[in-house]
Amino acid sequence: MEIDPWASKGIQNYGEICKKFGLDAIEHTKLPNPTHLHRRGIIFAHRDLDNVLQARKKGRSFGVLSGLMPSGQIHLGHKMVIDQAKWFQDLGGDVTITVADLEAHATRGLSLEKCREYAIEEYISNYAGMGLDPDKTSIYFQSERPIVQKLGFTLGKKTNLSEMEAIYGFSGETNLAHIQSPLVQAGDIVHPQLDEYGGLRPIVVPVGIDQDPHIRLTRGMVSKTNWFNVNQNKSGSITIGLSIQDNNQEMMGLKRGGGIDKNQRQKIINKAIAAIGKAGFSQTNANAKHGTIEIKDATYEVHNEIKYHLLNLERQMGGMGLMQPASTYHQFAIGMTGGKMSSSQPETTMFLNDSMKDIEKKIKSSFSGGQATVEEHRSKGGNPDVDVAYQYLRYFFEEDDNELEKIREEYVSGDLLTGEIKSICVEKAITWMKNHHELKDQNQHLVKEFLK
Repeated sequence: MEIDPWASKGIQNYGEICKKFGLDAIEHTKLPNPTHLHRRGIIFAHRDLDNVLQARKKGRSFGVLSGLMPSGQIHLGHKMVIDQAKWFQDLGGDVTITVADLEAHATRGLSLEKCREYAIEEYISNYAGMGLDPDKTSIYFQSERPIVQKLGFTLGKKTNLSEMEAIYGFSGETNLAHIQSPLVQAGDIVHPQLDEYGGLRPIVVPVGIDQDPHIRLTRGMVSKTNWFNVNQNKSGSITIGLSIQDNNQEMMGLKRGGGIDKNQRQKIINKAIAAIGKAGFSQTNANAKHGTIEIKDATYEVHNEIKYHLLNLERQMGGMGLMQPASTYHQFAIGMTGGKMSSSQPETTMFLNDSMKDIEKKIKSSFSGGQATVEEHRSKGGNPDVDVAYQYLRYFFEEDDNELEKIREEYVSGDLLTGEIKSICVEKAITWMKNHHELKDQNQHLVKEFLK
């Protein structure tokens, strides 16, 4: 099983994906104010989401990072990502959105001017109607933020071609732009933690499962920059290990000619113990020779709190002090024709600039889970799992869980016909789209605010 960020073929078994790539399932009952996307299992997995929720609980800041590829029209699949960003923003997070104009220029041949036009007219103008708070949202262009590229090169020293091949399936024929772009994206994901862009805090990236290779690469590179490794030991408590790197050897008490500078090593150990104390833990057992500190009164459940204080210490000592990004994953919405939703195939999706006439036409001609005849449908019922109209109600247009379940039951029993469920979807979709168009028009003055 492979996941390709550039040419995903669709996922059949999300449980298998979680098992293979080490994702944790999302339990919506443990989330504050879960949306219908959480309640229905559409947002189904995560990495380190607990770190974000714990920061919020402690009153600390956290951020959301998303991106857009300025090369086509915005559709409902893109809306789903912004809905997630807004949910995090409503919980108190700030939102950063990158316009991947460099990637679009390199991999899709668009000029930077055309990328800017697409971004503003297709995406940001629609974001203005989706409820994002411009005071807590920053949208930038990759080409205009050099620190992103600099970070990409810096982090790139922590990976190699073999790892890139293992994660992405690259071969000798792979375009070098496809090798470079994940490093730039890693810079995008990480840079909101820099002091000038908000400082050290958890950053969560809501994505479709096809984008997980970028998350895995970034998390791996970031972990290799950390000066203090936080791990669970055999007894169930936590052990801190000093990470000796090219830029910190003397500071960590490693002499140039080899051997340990005991005094310097003890200074570092003492600083680390003081940082651990700020996290509320005091029962430590240090081994300066091996560069380890066991925290006897801490279990792995609190490792994020300990790591937060150690990363602050690392920054004070001159290190990067970066936190691994968190991520959430949503399932793919089915395309209008029953396959994948794609901007390059207009018949497969609903664009946010579609007219009401286009919306009605697309839904009425969409792939159905009904039977061939009315008699057969009354007898056997329909299949909502493959029915586009039902799935679009589930993903986008029906907020009420009870109403959705009623529609499902009536469709499965055969009481609700294919034409009838499509009519329900048309009505709900047009109501939503008219409202969106009105909000978009009303809020066009906010576009400049998002780009401040």
